[in-house]
Amino acid sequence: MSGLAYDGGAMLGRQLRRVRNSPGLTILTQTMPITMLLFFGYVFGSALAVPGARYRSFLVPGLLVATAANGVMTGMFQAAQDTHRGVMDRFRTLPMSRAAVPMGQAVADLLVTAAGTVPFLLVGLAVGWRVEGSTLHAVGAVALLLLFRFAATWVGIHLGLLSRSEEAAGQLGSAMFMLPLMSNAYIPTDNLPGRLRTIAEWNPISAVTTALRVLFGNAPVPVGSAWPVAHPIAGSLAWCGVMLAVFLPLAVRRYASGGR
Repeated sequence: MSGLAYDGGAMLGRQLRRVRNSPGLTILTQTMPITMLLFFGYVFGSALAVPGARYRSFLVPGLLVATAANGVMTGMFQAAQDTHRGVMDRFRTLPMSRAAVPMGQAVADLLVTAAGTVPFLLVGLAVGWRVEGSTLHAVGAVALLLLFRFAATWVGIHLGLLSRSEEAAGQLGSAMFMLPLMSNAYIPTDNLPGRLRTIAEWNPISAVTTALRVLFGNAPVPVGSAWPVAHPIAGSLAWCGVMLAVFLPLAVRRYASGGR
Protein backbone atom coordinates (compact mmCIF):
# COMPACT_ATOMS: atom_id res chain seq x y z
CA MET A 1 0.00 0.00 0.00
CA SER A 2 2.85 2.42 0.82
CA GLY A 3 4.40 1.60 -2.56
CA LEU A 4 1.13 2.38 -4.31
CA ALA A 5 0.82 5.67 -2.40
CA TYR A 6 4.37 6.75 -3.31
CA ASP A 7 4.18 5.64 -6.93
CA GLY A 8 0.65 6.96 -7.30
CA GLY A 9 1.80 10.32 -5.92
CA ALA A 10 4.55 10.46 -8.54
CA MET A 11 2.06 9.69 -11.31
CA LEU A 12 -0.35 12.25 -9.87
CA GLY A 13 2.35 14.90 -10.10
CA ARG A 14 3.06 13.89 -13.68
CA GLN A 15 -0.62 14.21 -14.63
CA LEU A 16 -0.95 17.61 -12.95
CA ARG A 17 2.11 18.87 -14.84
CA ARG A 18 0.47 17.56 -17.98
CA VAL A 19 -2.61 19.67 -17.23
CA ARG A 20 -0.46 22.72 -16.49
CA ASN A 21 1.35 22.33 -19.81
CA SER A 22 -1.95 22.23 -21.74
CA PRO A 23 -3.65 25.41 -20.48
CA GLY A 24 -5.76 25.85 -23.61
CA LEU A 25 -7.43 22.46 -23.26
CA THR A 26 -7.94 23.00 -19.54
CA ILE A 27 -9.56 26.40 -20.06
CA LEU A 28 -11.82 24.99 -22.78
CA THR A 29 -13.03 22.09 -20.66
CA GLN A 30 -13.63 24.36 -17.65
CA THR A 31 -15.48 27.11 -19.54
CA MET A 32 -17.64 24.86 -21.72
CA PRO A 33 -20.11 23.97 -18.90
CA ILE A 34 -20.47 27.67 -18.06
CA THR A 35 -21.17 28.47 -21.71
CA MET A 36 -23.75 25.69 -21.83
CA LEU A 37 -25.40 26.98 -18.65
CA LEU A 38 -25.81 30.44 -20.14
CA PHE A 39 -26.99 29.09 -23.50
CA PHE A 40 -29.42 26.46 -22.22
CA GLY A 41 -30.60 28.59 -19.31
CA TYR A 42 -31.49 31.66 -21.34
CA VAL A 43 -32.34 30.18 -24.76
CA PHE A 44 -33.99 26.82 -24.00
CA GLY A 45 -35.45 27.98 -20.70
CA SER A 46 -37.94 30.21 -22.49
CA ALA A 47 -39.20 27.29 -24.59
CA LEU A 48 -39.72 24.71 -21.82
CA ALA A 49 -42.36 24.12 -19.21
CA VAL A 50 -39.81 25.00 -16.52
CA PRO A 51 -39.10 28.60 -17.58
CA GLY A 52 -36.62 31.28 -16.60
CA ALA A 53 -34.88 31.14 -13.25
CA ARG A 54 -36.75 27.96 -12.33
CA TYR A 55 -35.24 26.21 -15.32
CA ARG A 56 -31.77 27.45 -14.44
CA SER A 57 -32.18 25.99 -10.95
CA PHE A 58 -33.29 22.76 -12.60
CA LEU A 59 -30.39 22.88 -15.08
CA VAL A 60 -27.39 23.57 -12.81
CA PRO A 61 -27.35 20.10 -11.17
CA GLY A 62 -27.91 18.48 -14.56
CA LEU A 63 -24.96 20.28 -16.14
CA LEU A 64 -22.77 19.44 -13.15
CA VAL A 65 -23.50 15.75 -13.65
CA ALA A 66 -23.21 15.93 -17.45
CA THR A 67 -19.76 17.48 -17.00
CA ALA A 68 -18.83 14.77 -14.51
CA ALA A 69 -19.90 12.11 -17.01
CA ASN A 70 -17.34 13.57 -19.42
CA GLY A 71 -14.78 11.81 -17.23
CA VAL A 72 -15.38 8.87 -19.57
CA MET A 73 -14.19 10.97 -22.51
CA THR A 74 -11.17 12.57 -20.84
CA GLY A 75 -10.07 9.32 -19.20
CA MET A 76 -10.36 7.50 -22.50
CA PHE A 77 -8.44 10.06 -24.51
CA GLN A 78 -5.56 10.45 -22.05
CA ALA A 79 -5.15 6.69 -21.59
CA ALA A 80 -5.25 6.12 -25.35
CA GLN A 81 -2.74 8.91 -25.94
CA ASP A 82 -0.25 7.46 -23.46
CA THR A 83 -0.80 3.93 -24.76
CA HIS A 84 -0.27 4.65 -28.45
CA ARG A 85 2.66 7.01 -27.92
CA GLY A 86 4.61 4.37 -25.99
CA VAL A 87 4.41 6.11 -22.59
CA MET A 88 2.65 3.17 -20.94
CA ASP A 89 5.29 0.76 -22.23
CA ARG A 90 8.04 2.85 -20.64
CA PHE A 91 6.17 2.99 -17.34
CA ARG A 92 5.79 -0.81 -17.34
CA THR A 93 9.56 -1.20 -17.37
CA LEU A 94 9.85 0.74 -14.09
CA PRO A 95 9.69 -0.97 -10.66
CA MET A 96 6.40 0.56 -9.56
CA SER A 97 2.92 -0.54 -8.56
CA ARG A 98 0.83 -1.56 -11.56
CA ALA A 99 -2.10 0.44 -10.18
CA ALA A 100 -0.08 3.66 -9.83
CA VAL A 101 -0.35 4.95 -13.41
CA PRO A 102 -4.13 4.69 -13.86
CA MET A 103 -4.67 5.77 -10.25
CA GLY A 104 -2.55 8.87 -10.75
CA GLN A 105 -4.58 9.77 -13.84
CA ALA A 106 -7.91 9.27 -12.07
CA VAL A 107 -6.95 11.29 -8.98
CA ALA A 108 -5.47 14.13 -11.05
CA ASP A 109 -8.68 14.32 -13.07
CA LEU A 110 -10.67 14.41 -9.83
CA LEU A 111 -8.64 17.35 -8.49
CA VAL A 112 -8.98 19.31 -11.73
CA THR A 113 -12.73 18.65 -11.75
CA ALA A 114 -13.07 19.81 -8.15
CA ALA A 115 -11.27 23.05 -8.97
CA GLY A 116 -13.41 23.61 -12.06
CA THR A 117 -16.64 23.07 -10.11
CA VAL A 118 -16.09 26.24 -8.06
CA PRO A 119 -16.39 28.82 -10.88
CA PHE A 120 -19.34 26.93 -12.36
CA LEU A 121 -21.23 27.08 -9.06
CA LEU A 122 -20.44 30.79 -8.76
CA VAL A 123 -21.88 31.43 -12.22
CA GLY A 124 -24.89 29.30 -11.28
CA LEU A 125 -25.48 31.53 -8.25
CA ALA A 126 -25.15 34.59 -10.47
CA VAL A 127 -27.89 33.42 -12.86
CA GLY A 128 -30.39 32.56 -10.14
CA TRP A 129 -29.59 29.06 -8.89
CA ARG A 130 -29.62 28.67 -5.11
CA VAL A 131 -28.75 26.02 -2.54
CA GLU A 132 -32.12 25.62 -0.88
CA GLY A 133 -31.17 22.72 1.38
CA SER A 134 -28.78 22.49 4.30
CA THR A 135 -25.05 23.09 4.07
CA LEU A 136 -24.39 19.48 5.04
CA HIS A 137 -26.61 18.21 2.22
CA ALA A 138 -24.88 20.56 -0.24
CA VAL A 139 -21.48 19.20 0.78
CA GLY A 140 -22.87 15.69 0.28
CA ALA A 141 -24.06 16.67 -3.19
CA VAL A 142 -20.58 17.85 -4.20
CA ALA A 143 -19.00 14.72 -2.73
CA LEU A 144 -21.43 12.53 -4.67
CA LEU A 145 -20.68 14.49 -7.85
CA LEU A 146 -16.93 13.94 -7.44
CA LEU A 147 -17.45 10.24 -6.68
CA PHE A 148 -19.40 9.91 -9.93
CA ARG A 149 -16.64 11.71 -11.85
CA PHE A 150 -14.03 9.39 -10.31
CA ALA A 151 -16.04 6.32 -11.32
CA ALA A 152 -16.65 7.66 -14.84
CA THR A 153 -12.93 8.31 -15.27
CA TRP A 154 -12.14 4.66 -14.58
CA VAL A 155 -14.62 3.64 -17.26
CA GLY A 156 -12.79 5.94 -19.67
CA ILE A 157 -9.33 4.71 -18.68
CA HIS A 158 -10.32 1.12 -19.37
CA LEU A 159 -11.84 2.01 -22.74
CA GLY A 160 -8.77 4.07 -23.62
CA LEU A 161 -6.48 1.15 -22.86
CA LEU A 162 -8.67 -1.01 -25.11
CA SER A 163 -8.69 1.48 -27.98
CA ARG A 164 -6.91 0.72 -31.26
CA SER A 165 -5.72 4.29 -31.81
CA GLU A 166 -5.93 7.83 -30.46
CA GLU A 167 -8.33 8.72 -33.27
CA ALA A 168 -10.67 5.84 -32.41
CA ALA A 169 -10.68 6.91 -28.76
CA GLY A 170 -11.43 10.49 -29.76
CA GLN A 171 -14.32 9.44 -31.98
CA LEU A 172 -15.81 7.17 -29.34
CA GLY A 173 -15.31 9.84 -26.69
CA SER A 174 -17.13 12.39 -28.83
CA ALA A 175 -20.15 10.09 -28.89
CA MET A 176 -20.38 10.38 -25.10
CA PHE A 177 -22.25 13.67 -25.48
CA MET A 178 -25.35 11.56 -26.22
CA LEU A 179 -25.50 10.17 -22.69
CA PRO A 180 -26.73 13.37 -20.97
CA LEU A 181 -29.29 13.85 -23.75
CA MET A 182 -30.79 10.48 -22.82
CA SER A 183 -31.31 11.51 -19.20
CA ASN A 184 -33.10 14.09 -17.07
CA ALA A 185 -30.07 16.42 -17.03
CA TYR A 186 -31.61 18.98 -19.39
CA ILE A 187 -35.34 18.23 -19.48
CA PRO A 188 -37.88 16.50 -17.21
CA THR A 189 -38.57 12.91 -18.25
CA ASP A 190 -42.21 12.83 -17.10
CA ASN A 191 -43.64 13.37 -20.57
CA LEU A 192 -41.27 11.13 -22.50
CA PRO A 193 -42.73 8.07 -24.26
CA GLY A 194 -42.72 4.86 -22.21
CA ARG A 195 -39.58 3.11 -23.44
CA LEU A 196 -37.59 6.32 -23.83
CA ARG A 197 -38.51 7.35 -20.30
CA THR A 198 -37.40 3.95 -18.98
CA ILE A 199 -34.04 4.26 -20.75
CA ALA A 200 -33.58 7.81 -19.43
CA GLU A 201 -34.42 6.87 -15.84
CA TRP A 202 -32.04 3.90 -15.83
CA ASN A 203 -29.25 6.12 -17.15
CA PRO A 204 -26.80 6.66 -14.24
CA ILE A 205 -26.73 10.38 -15.07
CA SER A 206 -30.45 10.63 -14.20
CA ALA A 207 -29.97 9.10 -10.76
CA VAL A 208 -27.02 11.36 -9.89
CA THR A 209 -28.76 14.45 -11.30
CA THR A 210 -31.88 13.73 -9.23
CA ALA A 211 -29.76 13.15 -6.14
CA LEU A 212 -28.05 16.53 -6.58
CA ARG A 213 -31.38 18.30 -7.07
CA VAL A 214 -32.71 16.70 -3.89
CA LEU A 215 -29.57 17.40 -1.84
CA PHE A 216 -29.35 21.01 -3.04
CA GLY A 217 -33.03 21.40 -2.21
CA ASN A 218 -33.97 22.29 -5.79
CA ALA A 219 -36.56 19.52 -6.23
CA PRO A 220 -38.31 16.80 -4.22
CA VAL A 221 -37.77 13.09 -4.79
CA PRO A 222 -39.84 12.18 -7.85
CA VAL A 223 -42.74 9.76 -7.45
CA GLY A 224 -43.52 6.94 -9.87
CA SER A 225 -40.08 6.78 -11.43
CA ALA A 226 -37.70 3.85 -11.90
CA TRP A 227 -35.90 2.69 -8.75
CA PRO A 228 -32.59 4.60 -9.25
CA VAL A 229 -34.47 7.89 -9.71
CA ALA A 230 -37.11 7.21 -7.04
CA HIS A 231 -34.25 6.46 -4.58
CA PRO A 232 -31.65 8.82 -6.06
CA ILE A 233 -28.97 8.81 -3.38
CA ALA A 234 -28.97 5.03 -2.98
CA GLY A 235 -29.26 4.64 -6.75
CA SER A 236 -26.32 6.98 -7.38
CA LEU A 237 -24.13 5.21 -4.85
CA ALA A 238 -25.09 1.86 -6.38
CA TRP A 239 -24.19 3.03 -9.90
CA CYS A 240 -20.85 4.44 -8.70
CA GLY A 241 -20.09 1.26 -6.79
CA VAL A 242 -20.82 -0.93 -9.81
CA MET A 243 -18.70 1.24 -12.12
CA LEU A 244 -15.74 1.19 -9.74
CA ALA A 245 -16.07 -2.51 -8.91
CA VAL A 246 -16.10 -3.44 -12.60
CA PHE A 247 -13.84 -0.94 -14.35
CA LEU A 248 -11.14 -0.15 -11.78
CA PRO A 249 -9.76 -3.72 -11.61
CA LEU A 250 -10.27 -4.16 -15.37
CA ALA A 251 -8.27 -1.00 -16.10
CA VAL A 252 -5.45 -1.98 -13.74
CA ARG A 253 -5.33 -5.50 -15.21
CA ARG A 254 -5.35 -4.15 -18.76
CA TYR A 255 -2.51 -1.76 -17.98
CA ALA A 256 -0.47 -4.46 -16.22
CA SER A 257 -0.88 -6.92 -19.09
CA GLY A 258 0.21 -4.42 -21.71
CA GLY A 259 -2.98 -4.94 -23.72
CA ARG A 260 -2.64 -8.68 -23.96
